[in-house]
Amino acid sequence: MGSELLDALTALEEQKGISRDVLVEAIEAALVTAYKRNFNQAQNVRVDLNLNNGSMIVYARKNVVDEVEDDRLEIAIEDAKLINPAYEIGDVLEEEVTPRNFGRIAAQTAKQVVTQRVREAERGLIYEEYVDRTDDIVTGTIERQDARNIYVSLGKVEAALPVNEQIQGEAYRPQSRLKVYITKVERTTRGPQVIVSRTHPGLLRRLFEMEVPEIYEGIVEIKSIAREAGDRSKISVMANNEEVDAVGACVGAKGARVQTIVNELNGEKIDIVEWSEDPIVFVANALSPSKVLDVLVNEEEKSTTVVVPDYQLSLAIGKRGQNARLAAKLTGWKIDIKSETDAREAGIYPSETSAFISQVDDDNNFSYDDVEYDLYGDDEE
Repeated sequence: MGSELLDALTALEEQKGISRDVLVEAIEAALVTAYKRNFNQAQNVRVDLNLNNGSMIVYARKNVVDEVEDDRLEIAIEDAKLINPAYEIGDVLEEEVTPRNFGRIAAQTAKQVVTQRVREAERGLIYEEYVDRTDDIVTGTIERQDARNIYVSLGKVEAALPVNEQIQGEAYRPQSRLKVYITKVERTTRGPQVIVSRTHPGLLRRLFEMEVPEIYEGIVEIKSIAREAGDRSKISVMANNEEVDAVGACVGAKGARVQTIVNELNGEKIDIVEWSEDPIVFVANALSPSKVLDVLVNEEEKSTTVVVPDYQLSLAIGKRGQNARLAAKLTGWKIDIKSETDAREAGIYPSETSAFISQVDDDNNFSYDDVEYDLYGDDEE
């Protein structure tokens, strides 16, 4: 058994990355338990495993004392000195107590320990692989589903897609491939548990990083994302190079880049707007595709009042208030939308910023280019 065990441990060390010393220590500890269980022994013992010849020797360990209270754990100094005169009180005497038929039990125990450790090591490697991929996008195959989860095979592990991470109305067909976003990886007694999402804003971010080289290379930066998964999303972008059109880079020629992402998300509409540190400009941009006449800012309450043309009030608000709600999430500002007529009657329009907004409209195409507008349509009731 010696050479077989040695070869097995060497192979495990090379293939699974499991330290031979760790395995030997685990086997020895298991052999101690096996000895006590199979031979009804309660004394303190130690097992010495010799990898070279495969021998396994059990030693009973007894404390050398002046007066013995438990002969299973202690030995009198007089008796210890008969074995070796060098023993003194407080020393530990070891005496071989290996049973004759211990080899068979030991071999079975060693096999069980090695199998268990291999399983634990494999789980550990899988955990380390996927915990490093948290907040990343992966492609898997839908395997099955129950009342709570869709289970997606990622190859080495099966990930769970909970109900609250599924896009409402999206069809999940067995054996179809699906891109998902890893939100959490946990250790469990049954191995690593990977939780994935289709609704997380990070999925949208990663998809743009995959489709837009300028984002991946850091030339264009995604500043914020507001998402109502399966229906509509808004992202704000800025270019770190003045010669690059951030929005144009994300949309792509004839809308090809963003359309690929829309297809991956089964038709989810995506508004791409330019980020600005000026809240007036940013809020106006965020209300795309509505035209904005004016933005009044209240710094203390971090709120804005936005004036839009009468005929675009419903477009600015959106179905069930979605456009305004997403714009508020995207910018971090509260947004109150008023029609031009109501704003004039309230005496808040025109204001000092009205002319500025008009200029921004001309420079930044606030009427929005035909590609984006035709791609998504309008939001009117």
